[in-house]
Amino acid sequence: MARAGIASRREAERMILAGRVNVNNKRLDTPACVITPDDTILVDGQPIATKQAPRLWKYHKPTGMLTTHSDPGGRPTVFDNLPEDLPRVISVGRLDMNSEGLLLLTNDGELARKLELPQTAWARRYRARAYGKATQEKLDRLLQGVMIDGKRTGPIEATLDKQKGDNAWISLTIREGKNREIRRALETIDLRVNRLIRISFGPFQLGTLERGKVEEIKNKILRDQVSHLVAIPKIRPQGQLTTKPTSSKSKPRKSHARRRR
Repeated sequence: MARAGIASRREAERMILAGRVNVNNKRLDTPACVITPDDTILVDGQPIATKQAPRLWKYHKPTGMLTTHSDPGGRPTVFDNLPEDLPRVISVGRLDMNSEGLLLLTNDGELARKLELPQTAWARRYRARAYGKATQEKLDRLLQGVMIDGKRTGPIEATLDKQKGDNAWISLTIREGKNREIRRALETIDLRVNRLIRISFGPFQLGTLERGKVEEIKNKILRDQVSHLVAIPKIRPQGQLTTKPTSSKSKPRKSHARRRR
């Protein structure tokens, strides 16, 4: 299901346990099932589509959007505002509602999972504006990791770019993205983040991509960078796409708010 772009690996497991997946007309009740090419798999009563070649897009996420396919509270999501002609995609990790910058999107759940794994160890780089007095000495404490919810984070590389009045601009690098890790880590040294921008994820850069726009990563670049993780055949790239205008009253598009059947 992940390789077919239906859902991430974790989401697929939840769908199976919820009884939404049938194999050869029998409900599947465990993810531990060996599937062959001759098996018929239905999700919510519909056959899984033929697997598409893995593709990857850069998206410049604005603030004020959730990285989720739907929100019970009706808040705007990333997937409500993607181009109509974009295939069904999932995100590689997340950016919280108040964060902005580079969010990778893919049509391949297995590729998303591989890129998220700590073992892949891709650097994620950010620029943060934080309220408080910052010094390089304080920031260097983050190199040893910090305790969050009883667990120590990995090393956080932080460089003070400038202190302007009550706010400091800081460049940070992490290699695994726990929930609100940067915000919570900086709080441990009395700095409160009021703006957070992801500028790169591994070899992929936000660059000059405009806010709210999507750009497909060229197939050759994708093959060069991730073929050691997932097989990437040659395909024709789509280039840059423009998202729909955002509106607080916009309704979720069914093609992205719901899983493909």
